[in-house]
Amino acid sequence: MLVRVFYVSAAVGPQTTAVTQSILQQSQAYNCQHGITGVLLQGQGIYLQALEGEQDEVNRLYARIASDPRHNRVEMVHCENIEQRRYGNWSMAHAELSDLDPMTQIEWQTFDPHSITGLLVLARIDQLIETGQMIG
Repeated sequence: MLVRVFYVSAAVGPQTTAVTQSILQQSQAYNCQHGITGVLLQGQGIYLQALEGEQDEVNRLYARIASDPRHNRVEMVHCENIEQRRYGNWSMAHAELSDLDPMTQIEWQTFDPHSITGLLVLARIDQLIETGQMIG
């Protein structure tokens, strides 16, 4: 059974290019070997990630992420069974949530990543994909 999971976590320490590259390289290698696809949104002190794949594989990966010392307060915000992948083109795509770019700026007064719904996450990721902000 295919599933899609969204989680949010707080970054431990600064979200530097080196940390982001390390996460992406590890994610892409692991995900290719385990049939997982997804998107990582990162910046402003948070990680917001969508993972898709077979339920057992996604569960194993989520457990690894929850124990990863680069993340704090890992919280699953949405899980659903899916018929097909939405992010099937990417072992792990990446979009930076820049606090300077108005297209990716999060308005914290109206956006609480710990209380968002799966549909809102999908809509926000779709906006980033449409504006060409994704890095495959």
